[in-house]
Amino acid sequence: MRYRPLGPTGCQVSTLALGSWLTLGSSVDQATTSALVKEALAGGVNFLDTADIYARGEAELALGRAIAGVRRQDLVLATKVFWPMSDNVNDKGLSRKHVMESCANSLRRLGTDYIDLYQCHRPDPDTPVEETVRAMEDLVRQGKVLYWGVSVWSAAQIQAACAAADRSGGYRPITNQPEYSFLQRSIEAEVMPACAALGLTQIVWSPLAQGLLTGKYAAGRAPAGSRGADEQRNKFIKPMITPANLARVAHVAAVAADLGLTPAQVALAWVLRTRQVSSAIVGATRVEQLRENLKAADVDLSPETLARLDEAPAD
Repeated sequence: MRYRPLGPTGCQVSTLALGSWLTLGSSVDQATTSALVKEALAGGVNFLDTADIYARGEAELALGRAIAGVRRQDLVLATKVFWPMSDNVNDKGLSRKHVMESCANSLRRLGTDYIDLYQCHRPDPDTPVEETVRAMEDLVRQGKVLYWGVSVWSAAQIQAACAAADRSGGYRPITNQPEYSFLQRSIEAEVMPACAALGLTQIVWSPLAQGLLTGKYAAGRAPAGSRGADEQRNKFIKPMITPANLARVAHVAAVAADLGLTPAQVALAWVLRTRQVSSAIVGATRVEQLRENLKAADVDLSPETLARLDEAPAD
């Protein structure tokens, strides 16, 4: 495993993180959750990512049970706040009230005294950015949060948050968590340059494009047992299974075969080719799947291979 700085800080995180969206607390039982966390830690992963909204708190609870007994300083725990957690009008968004109360609930579910990285899961158009920034700063000063970040914010929104923090001499966000993969590169135009200028790094989600880049959907159909075949969890991947994307995946698979690697390992190594990415979040439902994907952390793609990957078919 390799490690990179989390934003402009001295905190080091594994270049691959174990995520919990659509898996922990829902499609994966507690025994498998504990086995996955154990395998991740054995493979050098120290970065674990979750969110309060994942399975409506069940992912945090499952992760909390899985890390019970693990030395806290060996972990970098990240969770998020924004999405509605109940029908209560204030149990959503990024108001000071919701941020403070959600942090307390996440701490309880995770069974920890502090969160290493607390992230604003989406921007909140109904709350002034200054209010959110001050709430995050206060959580940092209280020791309940060590660092804070954002997720799926535009370049302008990230710039506004940093400016608000600078006006008070407080704490800027240090990371952004966007979708980023060989099939989804929209952040390269504005978000990544803005973050680089401000010192933020990326913690990317869906680096395997919902599993499409594993090659398992090569025939254009979802194999039994896959996320695509799960009617409760396939709404994100179904629109991605297009002829153009399948052609790109086939290109990645051909490159991977020549390198003696899996398509997933090449896709993950491609995301990690830039130091702007601190870590890529991988999900898993099986220990064997996680073990194979973690090997990508040690893969360096040559300039020639990167150039060949760039020859993938366009739309």
